Amino acid sequence: MSDATVVFGLSRSADVSSRPTCMLLFLVRHAHAVTAEEDPARPLSARGWEDARRVAAFLRSTTTFRPAQIWHSPLRRASQTAHALVSGIDPEALLVETDGLLPDDDPEGMAQRLSRYPTDHHLALVGHDPHLSALGSLLVSGRAYPERFILRKGAVLALERSDRVHKRSGLPRWQVRWHLSPELLPA
Repeated sequence: MSDATVVFGLSRSADVSSRPTCMLLFLVRHAHAVTAEEDPARPLSARGWEDARRVAAFLRSTTTFRPAQIWHSPLRRASQTAHALVSGIDPEALLVETDGLLPDDDPEGMAQRLSRYPTDHHLALVGHDPHLSALGSLLVSGRAYPERFILRKGAVLALERSDRVHKRSGLPRWQVRWHLSPELLPA
């Protein structure tokens, strides 16, 4: 791959469109936000906007990030990150503010919702830690804790739904496809 950029298994030449029945789930942690002392609503900082734009530009150059819907938490920093992704990648993607994505929400509830989501559509969730790390751990290993992933601000973890289920919970089993963080991308 002469001009391809590789970030933990994601390359600019990567293509999952040849496998339409493969559901991909993208867990996106909101980008860097200002402190609560600066603004109680905690919007994205200048660095957060820049990181979200860089991630969107990189993902636009691949064919792997094409969710039909982007669900985001009601908190401003997650909503702004979701909007930056949509405007930078696919203005046709549907943005949905949804419950179950707040920092301290139980990941089990979202895992149950995902088990009923159509497997022929990709989905992105824009939220917060520790919820997203626990959700990713639950989907991959069958247990939310201890957390098996570290999602830095602005990071994306791509999971692929398999045909198998976790024995204990009966929830679908997911596999890691790739993981990227803004600091790994070219400036």
